[in-house]
Amino acid sequence: MNIVLATRNRKKVEELMRMFAGYSIVFQTVDAFPGCPEVIEDGRSFRQNAVKKAVAIARYTGCLALADDSGLEVDALDGAPGVYSARYAGKDASDGDNVKKLLKDMMGIDDPVSRTARFVCCIALALPDGRSKTFTGHVKGTIGKRPKGHNGFGYDPVFYPQGHERTFAEMEDTEKDDMSHRGRAMKKLYAYLKEMLD
Repeated sequence: MNIVLATRNRKKVEELMRMFAGYSIVFQTVDAFPGCPEVIEDGRSFRQNAVKKAVAIARYTGCLALADDSGLEVDALDGAPGVYSARYAGKDASDGDNVKKLLKDMMGIDDPVSRTARFVCCIALALPDGRSKTFTGHVKGTIGKRPKGHNGFGYDPVFYPQGHERTFAEMEDTEKDDMSHRGRAMKKLYAYLKEMLD
C-alpha cells in the first residue's frame, strides 16, 4: 500500500514513519510530486484542516493521502493555542517562539490544577475521489513553567502527560509514541488499514 504524507514537516514525517516501521506500507512525501499545492490550513478545527489537506493531496497525486492536524489546547487560555499552535507567536514562529509566548501568556497561573491542557491530533486518510475518514487521539497533561528536555518538537518541552513527572521532550521516542496524541490516533488508523490490507 502506497500512501502520500501531506506534510513537509520533517519531524512529523519521521514520527509517522517510525510508528509504521515494519508494516507493508510505503510512505512518500509531497516532495516526490513536483507542483504539489500548499494547502492553507484555515479550518476552525483540527478535523477540518486534516481533511482539507488530505483530500487536496489525494486529488493531486491520485494516491491515498494521509494528513494530520494537531495542537495544544490549554484550559486556562480557553483552548488556545488550538488550531493556531504552529503559528501561535506569529506566521514564521519557531517552536521556541511559540513555547515562549505560551509561558508568557500563562504567567501568574501557578496552581498546577489551573495549568491543565491536552494535546489533540486528528488524522485524515483520503482517497483521490475525495472520500475521507478521520481518526482522533488526545492526551491530557499539564504545562510546566520552563522547558525541559531536548527530544520531540513543538510544545513537548513544557508538556507533562498526566501521571508523569517528565515532559514529552525528556522521553525516548518509543515511550512518547506509546502515549502521545498522535500515537493514539495512529493506532486507530493502523487498525483500519489492517482491515484494508487483510
